[in-house]
Amino acid sequence: MQQLFRVFCFLVFATLTSSTWGADLYVSTTGNDSNPGSQAAPFLTLAAAQKAARNFAKKESVTVHVADGTYYLAETLIFEPADSGTKELPITYVADNEGAAIISGGSRLELQWQPHENGIYKATTAKGLAIDQLFVDGSRQHMARYPNHDPAKTTEAYQGFAADAFAASRAANWKNPAGGYIHAMHKSRWGGYHYRITGKKANGEVEYEGGWQNNRRMGMHRDFRMVENIFEELDAAGEWFHDAEAKLLFYKPAEGVDVENASFEVVRLNCLIDFRGSEKEPVNGVTIKGFTFRHAARTFMDTREPMLRSDWAIYRGGAVMLTGTNDISIVDCEFDQVGGNAIFVNNYNRDTRVAGCHIHDVGASGVCFVGDPNAVYNPLFEYKQKNDLAKIDLTPGPKTNNFPANGVVEDCLITGIGRVERQPAGVQIEMAMEITVRDCSIYDCARAGINVGDGCWGGHLIERCDVFDTVLETHDHGSFNSWGRDRFWHSNRATSQEAIDANPDLPFLDAVKTTTIRDSRWRCDHGWDIDLDDGSSNYELYNNLMLQGGLKFREGFRRRAWNNIMVNNGFHPHVWYENSGDELYGNILMNSHRGVRVPTQKAKGKKIDGNLFFSEDKGIMLGLDKFGWDKSSVIDDPKFIDPANGDFRVQDDSPALALGFKNFPMDQFGVKKPKLKSIARTPEIPALDISSNLRDRRKRREPPQPAGRFWLGVELKDLKGQEFSAYGVRKEDGGVAFKNVGSGSEAEKAGLQKNDLIQGVNDKQVKNVSQFLAAVAKAGQASMNLTVIRDQQPIKLAVTAGSFVVVESAETAEQFQTIKLPETSSGTFSANAKTSNQPLSILSDGKLDGDYGPVFPNSVSSGAYKVDLGQSKTISTINSWSFNRSKTRGTQKITIYGSKSAKDPGWKVANMKRFEPLGSIDSTGLTKPFVAASLRSAPGSNLGEYRWIVWSVSPVNKSGENTAFQEFSVETLE
Repeated sequence: MQQLFRVFCFLVFATLTSSTWGADLYVSTTGNDSNPGSQAAPFLTLAAAQKAARNFAKKESVTVHVADGTYYLAETLIFEPADSGTKELPITYVADNEGAAIISGGSRLELQWQPHENGIYKATTAKGLAIDQLFVDGSRQHMARYPNHDPAKTTEAYQGFAADAFAASRAANWKNPAGGYIHAMHKSRWGGYHYRITGKKANGEVEYEGGWQNNRRMGMHRDFRMVENIFEELDAAGEWFHDAEAKLLFYKPAEGVDVENASFEVVRLNCLIDFRGSEKEPVNGVTIKGFTFRHAARTFMDTREPMLRSDWAIYRGGAVMLTGTNDISIVDCEFDQVGGNAIFVNNYNRDTRVAGCHIHDVGASGVCFVGDPNAVYNPLFEYKQKNDLAKIDLTPGPKTNNFPANGVVEDCLITGIGRVERQPAGVQIEMAMEITVRDCSIYDCARAGINVGDGCWGGHLIERCDVFDTVLETHDHGSFNSWGRDRFWHSNRATSQEAIDANPDLPFLDAVKTTTIRDSRWRCDHGWDIDLDDGSSNYELYNNLMLQGGLKFREGFRRRAWNNIMVNNGFHPHVWYENSGDELYGNILMNSHRGVRVPTQKAKGKKIDGNLFFSEDKGIMLGLDKFGWDKSSVIDDPKFIDPANGDFRVQDDSPALALGFKNFPMDQFGVKKPKLKSIARTPEIPALDISSNLRDRRKRREPPQPAGRFWLGVELKDLKGQEFSAYGVRKEDGGVAFKNVGSGSEAEKAGLQKNDLIQGVNDKQVKNVSQFLAAVAKAGQASMNLTVIRDQQPIKLAVTAGSFVVVESAETAEQFQTIKLPETSSGTFSANAKTSNQPLSILSDGKLDGDYGPVFPNSVSSGAYKVDLGQSKTISTINSWSFNRSKTRGTQKITIYGSKSAKDPGWKVANMKRFEPLGSIDSTGLTKPFVAASLRSAPGSNLGEYRWIVWSVSPVNKSGENTAFQEFSVETLE
C-alpha cells in the first residue's frame, strides 16, 4: 500500500511539474530523497534527482535545479546512456546560483583538538580513515614536507627543493617513513616523477617504488627533490600529518586559523561525475551548469600510461570524466583545487563543450582530450621505439572513431596548473581531432599552457587566447608546446628523410588536418612562446603576438607562419628535414634567426622572406642570402602604435605594411566572460630592446675563443643558448658537439656521427670543449670510453685514436719526464701579429726561461705562430713549452694545423684547401712553473707530411692574457 502511494505521488508530481517546456526537479541540502523532488519538497541528493530524471529522458527536456550548499557525494555520480537527453530535449543540471552549489568528493570531519607540542595540535580520527588531502576553511593544506613550501618561489621546483630530501642522513631522523612520498623533477626537467616510500634499508637508505609518471624515463634530477607525508618534517604553519594506525591527525595551524571553529574536510573520491557510454551507446545531451567541484583526490601514483612517443604519461581520469558521449556541456563551473585532472575527455566523445569555467589550482591538467592508441596506425610509445618505415601502414587518418573530436574549450580562465604533478597543461590534446580552444586565459602553469602531444589527427584551432607565465618549473618547452613523433618520425632523421623523399605524403598520414594558431598572445620566460617540437607538422600560425620567447620549428613539415609579431626575439629553426616546406614571411621580428644546424643548402624550407627586422644590428641577416633567406626582408622600425601598453599594431606609414603585414586586434586576447575577466591577470608587457641582438653578439665574443678546436679531424663546439634543446639535454650537463663529421674522417672511422654529442670521457662528465680536451690529454694514448648522446639517447663508444695528446708540468726544465726539450730544433718561426718581450728566435733555442717569451699582447685574441721546415716532412710529434708567468700564463690553448704548400700558405687556417687541422690541446689545470704539451701519433703511424706547422692560440683567461710560450719543436720520422 505504501509503495502504491509513492507511485501515485510521483505520477501526480510528474503531471504537475511536466509541461510542454519540460520537467523541473529540485535538490537541496535540506531536502529528502523520499520527497517527490518538487520545489516545495526537493531531493537531498543529486543521485535521487538523476534517477527521477530518467523517467523523462528523451520524452521531455529536464532541468534539475540545485540549491546552494555543499553536496558530499557518497560515491561517484555515474551518467549512463539511460540518462541521455537529445539536442531537442536536453537534460540540464544547474546550480540556482553560479558557484554556490558545491559538489564534493570529500567529507567533513568533526574533531576535538588538543595541544601536542611546538604549536602542533592533534585530534582523534575514525578507524580506517585515509587522508590524501586536508582542506581547512576551503583551503588545501600541505602534508608535512621537506623542504617547506614557500609560495613566493613560483619558479622553483615544488616551491622548495633539496638535494638531500631523502638522503640517508636526513632519513636517520625518521622513525617510520613508510607511506611518505618522494617528488622529483625529471633529470632534464621534462616533467616529474613520484614515488611512494615503503621503508628504510638496514643501512638507513630510503626504499621506494614508483617513477613511472614520465614517458622519458631517464631518472630523477639530482637536486630538484622534495618529500612529504613524513611526521618528523611537521614543522611549518599549514602542515599536517595523519597517523592512520594510531588514528591521530596532527596539524600546525596556518596563520589566522582557529582550530576550534575552522572547517576541516578531507578527500575520498578521485572522480565526482563520470559519463560512461560508448560509440554505439553514448550518453547524449547533458549539460552541467554553474557548479563548484571540490575535493577530488590526487592521482599522481596512477599516472602511468605512456602516450605516443611524447614526453607524457597520463592518468585517464578527472574530477569530471567523459567516455562515450555526444553533446555534453560543462558550463560556468568552477574546479577548485582538485587533486588530479579537472576534466578528462576520454576516447570516443563528440561535441564536448567546456565554456565559461574557472579551473584553478589543480593537481594535474585543466582539460584533457585523449583518444585510444588503438585508433592509431602503427602506434609507438617509448621515445626510443622506431617503426620500420618500409612496413608501416600507409592509410591516412585514424583507424577507428575511438577518440575525441569537435570538442571546444571556450571563454575559460585556467590557472594554477600542476600543483601536484609536473607534466600538466591547461589544455592537453592527444590522439584527437578538431579540438578548439578559444577566448581562454591560461597562466601560472608548471609546464605548458596548451600541449598537443602528437599529430593525430590535427585540425585543431587555437584562437584569441592569452597564455603566459608558463614553464615555471620544467624546462625546454613553450607556452604552446607540441610534438609530432608520428608514423613517419624516426629519431634518426636520415632514416625518415630517405623514406619521405620516396613518399612526400608520409608526414601527413597522421597529421591529416591543418592545425591553426591565430589571434592569440603568448609569453614564455623560460622557453619559447610557441614551440613546435619534434616532428610537429601541418601547422598554420598567424596574427600571434609573442612577447618573450619567440617561435620554434623543429623537425617537421609544412609549417607556415605569417603576420606574427615577435617582441625582443625571433625565429628558432632547429634541425630541419630537407624539403620541409616550412614558410616564414610577413612577420615582425626583433632578433636574428637562431638556427641549430639550419639553414643548409638542403634544409632551408620553402620560403623564409619578406620579414621586417626591428633592430639596430645592420648585420642581422648576414650570410642568409646564400640560402635564399630574407632576400626581400628589411631592417626598419615597424612604428608600433603603443607598445608600452601592449598595442603592437603598426601605424599607417609602417614599412611592415609594404611587406604585406596587416594589423590584428590587440584587445581580444583571453577570457571574455565578465565575471572571469574581472579577476583574470594579463601578461607583463616587456620594454622594447632593439639592441639585444648586438649585445648577444658581444657576449659571444667574451672571452675570446680559438678560431677552431679539433679532434680526430673534426671541429668541436660548445653548446649555447637553446641549442641544448636540439640535442634533448639539460644545460646543466652541457656537452661537446661536432660542427660536422666528414666522410672518411678519423672521427667517422671511430664510429662517431655528425649529430652526436659527447658528455663524458671515461665515465667523467665533460660539459664543454675545454673540459673535453683536458680529458683527452689525461687519457693520453689509451683508448677512451665516450658517453655519447645520439638521437637523444646515451650510448657508450670506445675510441682508439690515431693521434693523442700528452701534457706535463714541472718545476724546472730538467724535471720533464715525458716531454723533454730537444737538443736541437730547426725551422724558421713567424707570427701573425706583433709579439712583445723576447724575439721569436727564442722559440727554438732549446731553453726555458722564467719570462713571457714572444707573447701576444692582451688585445690579440687569435694569435698564431708558424714554423717553416724548409720542405715537407713526415711529422710524428709537435711540442710546445710555456712558463706560468704571474701564475696565469702557463695554460696552453692551441689548435695545430699543417700545410703542404710549396710556398707560404698565409694565416687563414680556416681555408681547408691550404691547411689541415691536426688537433687541439688544452692544458688547463696544470699549475707548476713550466708546462709542456705534445700532439703525438700512435706507434706505427704519423701525423702526416707537412712543410708548415701553425700553432693557433687564444687567450687563456677572461682578462685576455696570452700564453708565455718558451719553446716549440716538431719531430719528424726522417
